[in-house]
Amino acid sequence: MDPVWLKWAKELAAISQNGLTFSDNAYDIERYQAVRRIAAAMMSAQSNLDADALMALFEREEGYATPKVDVRGVVFRENRILLVKEKIDGGWTLPGGWADPCQSPSEGVVREIREESGYESEARRLLAVYDRSKHPHKPPLPFHIYKMFFLCEITGGSPKVSHETTAVDFFPEDHLPELSISRVLPDQIARMFEYYRNPDWPVYFD
Repeated sequence: MDPVWLKWAKELAAISQNGLTFSDNAYDIERYQAVRRIAAAMMSAQSNLDADALMALFEREEGYATPKVDVRGVVFRENRILLVKEKIDGGWTLPGGWADPCQSPSEGVVREIREESGYESEARRLLAVYDRSKHPHKPPLPFHIYKMFFLCEITGGSPKVSHETTAVDFFPEDHLPELSISRVLPDQIARMFEYYRNPDWPVYFD
């Protein structure tokens, strides 16, 4: 679903990052830095993002370029799904966020559920791994992202908002609130309800 210009720009940014990681030749370093500037200029020309800000974002990335990982917790209670309201855009989403180093994906999603909703939980199984660029999330982002959805079970706690969320609630499938489509899509929520009804379904990927 990513526009082709964004795919090219992200590929150029990754090529430049990998080149700068492994090259010790001054001329090659200059070329890879130029490739990075081209990637930032391409993204800036097609968006409202400043090229210098994009360059600063790319320059913070070190080492071999790999996709970033987003984890999302899928929690059901009495045929309703747990959603939190994002402060940044006012939309609702499955609790979650970036996976942290030194935590497994399941540990990360349990932490995110606790931080964003107030509930303690245990991860039961992986339901889906989405390539964000293959689905109509908006806005497009400058990095490649994998989204991992885990079925989780509440073990304690109580609803509590955080510095990132303004509300916590459970919703039935036919009365969902406005979603934060940068984070989760209606068809993804629909698939989670299908998993709820069909617990033996295999993991979805891509």
